[in-house]
Amino acid sequence: MSTACTPVSLPLESPVRGAGHRWKVLGVGVAANASFSAAAAGLPTTAIWLRSGYQLSNAELGIALGAMGLGVALSELPWGMATDRWGDRPVLLWGLLGTMLSLLSLLLWITPVHGAVPSLFSLAAGLALVGVLGGSVNGSSGRAVMRWFGPGERGFAMSIRQTAVPLGGALGALILPTLAARYGFAMVFGALAFACALSAAFAWRWMHEPDFSVEAAKAPQNVSAGLLSAQEAPPLRNGRIWRMVGAIALLCAPQSAILSYATIFLHDQGKLGLAAVTTVMVSLQAGAMVMRIWSGRHTDRHANRPAYLRGCVLVATMAFLLLGIVASINAPGWMLMVAIVLAGIAVSSWHGVGYTELATVAGSNHAGTALGMANTAVYVSFFLTPVLIPHLLDLVAWRGVWCVSAVVALAAWPLFPKR
Repeated sequence: MSTACTPVSLPLESPVRGAGHRWKVLGVGVAANASFSAAAAGLPTTAIWLRSGYQLSNAELGIALGAMGLGVALSELPWGMATDRWGDRPVLLWGLLGTMLSLLSLLLWITPVHGAVPSLFSLAAGLALVGVLGGSVNGSSGRAVMRWFGPGERGFAMSIRQTAVPLGGALGALILPTLAARYGFAMVFGALAFACALSAAFAWRWMHEPDFSVEAAKAPQNVSAGLLSAQEAPPLRNGRIWRMVGAIALLCAPQSAILSYATIFLHDQGKLGLAAVTTVMVSLQAGAMVMRIWSGRHTDRHANRPAYLRGCVLVATMAFLLLGIVASINAPGWMLMVAIVLAGIAVSSWHGVGYTELATVAGSNHAGTALGMANTAVYVSFFLTPVLIPHLLDLVAWRGVWCVSAVVALAAWPLFPKR
């Protein structure tokens, strides 16, 4: 990593913030990611009502669900580079406020009202704009965590931050389907806009850069340890980082399949209703949260992040093969529910560890760019997966969809480093 970059320090007139402030920064990162994840992972849980309310076919539904992922994919790398250039606070604030405004625009102009149904193009464009602006939260909050936490806490802290994704998804799964079914999508978009506004207020109050010049003497194991010294090429020219980015993107394809189409699968094949579908999606996200926190603490203690990541690939592969088998035998609804939850948790438990390893390799001064690269690849995967699944479904039915997902997950195994 180039030594020409120096960390951004607080202005001299800013109050000194001790090492304990890092937990407030982490809290802001969790809130910001949860508010955006409630949209990115929560909206797909309304797929049944999105399909009927906007009068979409399954293929059109895939385009609508993938549009937000496409928006994030287009913006993640620029947001990450902007974070490395201008800092975490301004990028996070502008991104959250912009996301709030784009959601309010959907509420005002792109919701079905009195029999008038907006076009697929306007819906997809609106959701893509939400993705473009919401893409700011990932790299900026991740870079902040890497700079405020030391090596002995970094995996745990990043895993807590990554729990915001299933946390937001769980809250979205708990609230948004009911809002969509009872009150329509104006309430859905309004609730998401409020969450972004609240997170922006938290960021304004607590998201700040660490003052290395002061804290280096006080807390060498915490704030000062945020200066990583890995001798690595810049992320865009680093083959090791590109391989990890590829592995992360591949693992996110089966995860996207679960998040985007689990409700449709349970409704169409299992004939399950709102209560059962909501229970499955909330349970899946809650289990993912627990596993992400445990995995961060476990890998911090044992210094085994690469081995853990490769193990997660194998577990996810087996879980999706099991789901494919269950789908092929016309199993009862409760068995489909259990298989979906297990597969969803298995393919979601690695995120905090994977992002920590990626940012560690890049170094804290390039962490925003590296995380932006990863999230760009992730959301390309999140865009392509729901678009392709309806076509795959026509060819090989649900059992084939889940078995193909298992093969894609397994392809990530050789790309993660062995040590």
